[in-house]
Amino acid sequence: MAQPLPVIINASGGTATRLGDKLADTVHDAFDKAGRAIALALVEGKDIVAAVQRHVGKRAVVVGGGDGTLGGAAGVLADSRTSLAILPLGTRNHLALELGIPEDLPEAASVAVDGYHRQIDIGCAGKRVFVNNASLGIYTCLVREREAHSAPKWLATVPAAVATVRQWRAQAFDLVVDRKRRDLRTPLLFIGNNRYSFAKGKVGARESLSDGTLSLYAVAAQRPLGLAAFAARALVGRADPSNDFEEEFDARRIVVDGKGPIDVALDGEVVSLTRPVVFKTLPGALSVIVPEPKRGKRSK
Repeated sequence: MAQPLPVIINASGGTATRLGDKLADTVHDAFDKAGRAIALALVEGKDIVAAVQRHVGKRAVVVGGGDGTLGGAAGVLADSRTSLAILPLGTRNHLALELGIPEDLPEAASVAVDGYHRQIDIGCAGKRVFVNNASLGIYTCLVREREAHSAPKWLATVPAAVATVRQWRAQAFDLVVDRKRRDLRTPLLFIGNNRYSFAKGKVGARESLSDGTLSLYAVAAQRPLGLAAFAARALVGRADPSNDFEEEFDARRIVVDGKGPIDVALDGEVVSLTRPVVFKTLPGALSVIVPEPKRGKRSK
């Protein structure tokens, strides 16, 4: 008889919070339908890493939460023989969406039990891991401002964005990109795990999760109204790389040089890191469980 499948959920995540007292029963029901017994642990976000560490070496561990939660789990499971299965229970679930994980909980549980194991890249910022992207500059200020509000994330984002854009100016970054020095002045430095698209209908999507590269986008320095206009264009898929970005390129290694602490948003979670901060890609370092690929279709 198979051992119970470990399932660890960030109980303070977006969807998990909305389920409230029904969370545990809902998760158990989903895996009952998938035909697999589970060992369920509901933990706070700060305890995810420790909870996942207890299961390293097993065939798989299921983690429920948003991208920040998955980034913490990925840091533990990188280069291990343990695969990460995902329950998309966060406020935003970009990685789950790009991997084709269903939003429906019973369907996601079925993938966790019977899915296909594949390798994807992850990114590192120093000793911290990110599965989607890292941001420096205005976005970190926006997140800090949003966290100061007691309203839900989606509601607090609007006043936070208004307050941030009004006060923010371009910031100087001393970079070393694949051993070549670059000095940039930008309000937002965005580093993606693989290449991001800004095409209409594909904003925030990636062509591949296994090309072994980082992508860097530096937004052109502009006045607050211009920044607001850029954000609006990006959200509707009308960003113009030739005008909106000061720099755009791929790299394997990016160093944010200098001294002292700097705020970095990793998968939407802001942390303070000490410069110089080395960003690098770890090709194929994470095994994830995804829906069985359709015949003839290449995995991203």
